[in-house]
Amino acid sequence: MKGGYNGLRAKQLSLFLMAVFCTSILIFAWAKSPIFSSLIPPKNRVLKLPPVDDPLEKLEEGFDDLHGVRERIDFQEPEHTTNKNYVTSEAVEEAKEEQLVKEASDLDVASERIDLQEPDHSASNNTFTSGSVTSQETTGKTMEVSHRENSSKITEKTVSPLTFASTNISLAGRENNMLATGGENQDCNYAKGKWITDENRPLYSGLGCKEWLSPMWSCRLTQRTDFEYEKLRWQPKDCEMQEFTSSNFLRRMQGKTLAFIGDSLGRQQFQSLMCMVSGGKERHDVLDVGSEFGFVKAHRNARPDGWAFRFRSTNSTILYYWSATLCDLEPLDINNPNTDVAMHLDRPPAFLRQFLSKFDVVVLNTGHHWNRGKLNANRWVMHVGGKPNTNRKLLDMGGAKNFTIYSIVHWLNSELPKYPGLKAFYRSISPRHFFNGEWNTGGTCDNTSPRSGELEVLQDESIDPQAAGSVKGTNVKLLDITALSQLRDEGHMSRYSIKATPGVQDCLHWCLPGVPDTWNELLFAQI
Repeated sequence: MKGGYNGLRAKQLSLFLMAVFCTSILIFAWAKSPIFSSLIPPKNRVLKLPPVDDPLEKLEEGFDDLHGVRERIDFQEPEHTTNKNYVTSEAVEEAKEEQLVKEASDLDVASERIDLQEPDHSASNNTFTSGSVTSQETTGKTMEVSHRENSSKITEKTVSPLTFASTNISLAGRENNMLATGGENQDCNYAKGKWITDENRPLYSGLGCKEWLSPMWSCRLTQRTDFEYEKLRWQPKDCEMQEFTSSNFLRRMQGKTLAFIGDSLGRQQFQSLMCMVSGGKERHDVLDVGSEFGFVKAHRNARPDGWAFRFRSTNSTILYYWSATLCDLEPLDINNPNTDVAMHLDRPPAFLRQFLSKFDVVVLNTGHHWNRGKLNANRWVMHVGGKPNTNRKLLDMGGAKNFTIYSIVHWLNSELPKYPGLKAFYRSISPRHFFNGEWNTGGTCDNTSPRSGELEVLQDESIDPQAAGSVKGTNVKLLDITALSQLRDEGHMSRYSIKATPGVQDCLHWCLPGVPDTWNELLFAQI
């Protein structure tokens, strides 16, 4: 019995020793053989997942599809890394100019689809006198957009952006630009809405605002008897617009300066705002500060180049400077009163360059002086790059106008970082309403009643593609007043002008109080 027990233990011990021996062999082989060792990844090895598409890149490509080829024009200096083949600054400027002209020309061609193009008055049968150029601004762009066609879409090419920024633009930057310029993400499109009757209108009396309102634009001083147009108020479709009051405006503009720079339609907007803020009443607390901005009537001039007034209670200043084309004008011979004048298409007015730092809000506009007759009568000669223009594309009025608008808006945008508090606007074109002819060929605007059933703007896009395209991609905002003004052909001076000429009607300028008051309400809502 005892021997059997010892034999069993000997067998178990032998099996244990064999197991230890085999395990030792396996461990030794594992350490030495690459076949076995490759089965376990090292500790410092990172396991990679299969590659996937970058969602941010896909989203940016979506923006590219929306806006066309992304940032087609790069206006930064090219890199010169080989053989020291440096491009001169003049060549770079020429390249910039060519790109800008091409973009403006493309936009101009697209805009012709809705007949927003300036008529060419260079034909021999269209003659102009100097008086008609300086005193009456009744020629310019014909707005033939039907009220029923206002809901039609404008192609993306029509309002394609022109950017002076680098192509390396972040997605966040694009979103910020759209918000700043009234793009797709804005909270309210003030240009979309309808005209409604409001018995609390107008905001001031055309008879009472004698201190600020030119008599030639006060229809209450004419033979006109129908003033129903004064009772209309603009109501945006998707939002409530804060009611304009003098106290609200002055409080918001306390210690600040608002500047209008443009043609006589800009002057009308300036006079409208002065009447709105003063309530159309005489104010003894308003100072004439025109001398601070060089507004002194020059010899032989009928009026100064501008006006500036300050409300002492809040130190708020409102001014207007006359610049019909937004170009810098430079006499070629200062000693010759009949000299030609260089009209620099790529250079903002000297006044704007000099006083921009003093402004808190600036509103620019141009449009109705861009015709051959006015340029010839004023002896304005187009210049680009400091030299007489030789670019054939800019000899066309539409191309030259678009080039100037793009140039000035983008110059202004480049200045904004220097003045963080400055708010800049470019106002879209104010439409004309000549029917059955032009201003000098029997054109009329005899309607005196608001159009029934045609007082609503439904489309999102501006019907002024040049203005919309110029501010695209910038921090300059579009003050879009074209479509809402297009509905108001009864609001012009018409044949009721004080110094009416038989057979001539003013279907360009507006009666005040009137449509320009609404432009200022939209402006107030955005400052």
